[in-house]
Amino acid sequence: MRVGEQLREIWRQATGGEKQPVQAAATEPVRRTVALPSILTPGQFPGGGLPKPTPANLRRFAETPVVRRAINVIKDRIAAMDWQVRVRRGAQAGEIPEAKEKLRALRRVLEEPNEADSFRTLMEQAIEDALTGGYGAIEMEATGDAERPALLWPVDGASIRVNAQWDGSPETPRYTQRAQGQVGGGVDLRDDQLLYLRMNPRSFTPFGLGPLEVAFETVNQFLSAHRFAGKLAANAVAQYALWLNEATPVQHDRLIRWWQDEIEGTGRVPLLSTEQKPEVLRFAQGTDADLRLAWQEFLIRMIANAFGLPPLMLGLEMDVNRSTAEEMADEAFRGAISPLALSLAGHITRDLFAKCIGWREFEFVFNDLSARDEDTELNVQVKLLAAGVLTVDEVRAMRGLAPLARSGVAQLTGAADAARE
Repeated sequence: MRVGEQLREIWRQATGGEKQPVQAAATEPVRRTVALPSILTPGQFPGGGLPKPTPANLRRFAETPVVRRAINVIKDRIAAMDWQVRVRRGAQAGEIPEAKEKLRALRRVLEEPNEADSFRTLMEQAIEDALTGGYGAIEMEATGDAERPALLWPVDGASIRVNAQWDGSPETPRYTQRAQGQVGGGVDLRDDQLLYLRMNPRSFTPFGLGPLEVAFETVNQFLSAHRFAGKLAANAVAQYALWLNEATPVQHDRLIRWWQDEIEGTGRVPLLSTEQKPEVLRFAQGTDADLRLAWQEFLIRMIANAFGLPPLMLGLEMDVNRSTAEEMADEAFRGAISPLALSLAGHITRDLFAKCIGWREFEFVFNDLSARDEDTELNVQVKLLAAGVLTVDEVRAMRGLAPLARSGVAQLTGAADAARE
């Protein structure tokens, strides 16, 4: 018996079902391996819906200052990017019927996803969940209206259960939304009804891995160290004491009353007339080392590493000058912002445009992802125009502008004029 058949048999025994998997058409290849074999055990996750752990703790940690800063650096940058809907590479706009009307309709879907949200508020909620727990979710419903072909709503990603038995059929529910603690029931969603954004997808689990999940233990340690330092700094108890050798109880009480009544809080110089000089006993050094600031700084660096950001973005500005700051900003864009933005754009193209609406000839792109420095970008485009590699309309499309209403000869003339200038 093959390994795939053994795993399927284990799965049927675990779920109590004898239903055979759906076979594809005779002309299509049949998958021989089993998806997610590590979860096909009787006692781990019974049933088809797998829970996402600790959403409450993750969201509580997401409200702390350092983590909130890391999330906002990525989320706000992506949500504020300029974007466009265009014809996919390899397709010709002239061969697509009603291409301009469809492009206008897709842009309206994203700019006005529902009655309450805009593009930014919708994407901010999905990106927030993706960075927190690795589960960004948006519900998609086709309307059949040519001017507004779909409606979009943000969904709590922690409430989504992934069907591990999904056979790839468009009619079989792939996701189920259930409230926390709910065992059965829920709202079933097909693959073309939910955009599910996974961070760090892996083969052994249907769930993603959010940066906050990676930094969960580090954030917990940082909060403990921060609370300790706060209590220590706010503690009004003096870290030293006076020791009077051979003082009687009466003299001891008189000294305390005299100190509290005449010296404490007045700024006067205390004068002690004793046979022996009093000795000062120190309980702590009273320096910044007691606050464990170096340990807190190390934890902040670990949190920044989990989110793919340089420590500069989280407020650690030591040993940073203008040149290194620019390099760190570029590193944050390439390492944390650009990958998530590309993943989100791919999901919109594949899930919304292709699966939900059925318009596979179009794609969603963020203009800022392919943009270099403005001066460099302008010089490159001018040189490509001069060499005849690109036309004016192609350059305008790169910059998110509509094509000029003129003939192809005029476009080439415009390129020649640009080269002469």
